[in-house]
Amino acid sequence: MESTLLFSLRLSVQVALAATFLIVMVGVTAAYLLASKNFKGKEFIDILFTLPLVLPPTVTGYYLIILFGRNGLIGRFVYDWTGWGIMFTWYAAVLASFVVALPLMIRTTRAAIESVDKSLINASLTLGHSEFETALRVVLPLAKKGILAGTVLSFARAMGEFGATLMVAGNIPGKTNTMPLAIYTSASSGDWSKANVMVIFFSLLSGLFLYIANQFTKRTI
Repeated sequence: MESTLLFSLRLSVQVALAATFLIVMVGVTAAYLLASKNFKGKEFIDILFTLPLVLPPTVTGYYLIILFGRNGLIGRFVYDWTGWGIMFTWYAAVLASFVVALPLMIRTTRAAIESVDKSLINASLTLGHSEFETALRVVLPLAKKGILAGTVLSFARAMGEFGATLMVAGNIPGKTNTMPLAIYTSASSGDWSKANVMVIFFSLLSGLFLYIANQFTKRTI
């Protein structure tokens, strides 16, 4: 049991770290553009980024299969060029976690950026700094508490992802069975002692992440 638990925990952390790295890169950029720019289709982009928050995870997973499966809109070209498919690998778990957790990062970061005093931004621009320099030196540092809160929440969500991961990565022992999938397997097979250990661990860990995120949020206000 211990080796199974350790593998599932290690894989969950590995997937969450990789997904969170991508989430921070994409999420901060998207949040900045949504918070500071007005452009055609902005409302549609905002809705598109937010959809994974309200869609059933299995529906999100279905869309990922349509896009990245071996015969998917994107996956078929990748497979034709490289002979490699992302489905039923730990990379697919990263993709699922990235898509499901990204909205948390965008919404939290966007709110933090929109709360930055506009007079400070205007002062930076008046002093001759470019918009890019102003974003790096003024906007993002002042919004860092919200960005950190979003990062913590995204990591926690990525670790806990289940439905979309099951759709695109499967539940392959020793390969793609993250801890949420291992909990499902244990409960389904009636191994309640193992399931209880993982559930308690995950509950405590999630509570810790929420506490940390709340501390950042309080300091932002």
